[in-house]
Amino acid sequence: MQDILLGFAFFLVIEGLVYALAPSFLVAMAKLLPDMPEGAIRLTGLVSVALGVGLVWLMHG
Repeated sequence: MQDILLGFAFFLVIEGLVYALAPSFLVAMAKLLPDMPEGAIRLTGLVSVALGVGLVWLMHG
């Protein structure tokens, strides 16, 4: 449970940094989303999940 909370805390830190340091970039990216094919968005999400799982596996090996 501690690892889940730590992961969520890191997620909040990273998200907060994006909103605080690059709000215009975030808005520009959000405007591009409707034009992206659903498959590309899904693939990006799956790659992100795979990278996250891989990093957790490497750290906790």
